[in-house]
Amino acid sequence: MQLYSFFNSSTSYRVRIALALKGVDYECVPVNIRTGANRDAQYVAHINPSAVVPALVDGDFQLGQSLAIIDYLDAVYPEPRLIPADPLERARVLEFANLISCDIHPVNNLRVLRYLQDVLKLTTEQKDAWYRHWVAEGMAAVERLLARSNAGPWCFGAQPTLADCCLVPQIANAHRMGCNLSDYPRALAIYRHALEHPAFDAAQPQRQPDYVS
Repeated sequence: MQLYSFFNSSTSYRVRIALALKGVDYECVPVNIRTGANRDAQYVAHINPSAVVPALVDGDFQLGQSLAIIDYLDAVYPEPRLIPADPLERARVLEFANLISCDIHPVNNLRVLRYLQDVLKLTTEQKDAWYRHWVAEGMAAVERLLARSNAGPWCFGAQPTLADCCLVPQIANAHRMGCNLSDYPRALAIYRHALEHPAFDAAQPQRQPDYVS
């Protein structure tokens, strides 16, 4: 199994967490999205038609999109289960994961930020303000969901789920971009707890073979 990944990609980070939690051996294949390696013709033709990371290759099977990959891993390696089988628990975890993956991440990923600066000619200060605004909007909603459902120490109880796989990379990126997260104590408590877990620690950007400080 191969994971095409970039160390600072939060979507790649999600999948690395899931693989580590499940104890799945895999080869990490770095794809430098900063230099446009994800748009290489061979990569797009043979690995990921969406020209993004991550991409999972399992034998003759290729799959992109982090949530689809984690759902696949849950089916092939069902323990520990990251997307609950119970319909109500499953719905809550997917609601939370989609809040991050659909509402926060897409407006703040690298290609959007580059478009804002390179094409629309926003200043660095304006681009950073854009980033902070959407993090604040999304994290406020995250905190409200946690207030409703969180019994700790993870997003949904005693074991990590897909929700934690999504939350931890989002907070890591927000920290890296200098966002003030003090208004989200529940989310921060989960983040700090997660980083003490060996799987979450192993998945961190600085642990990856392509890490550059």
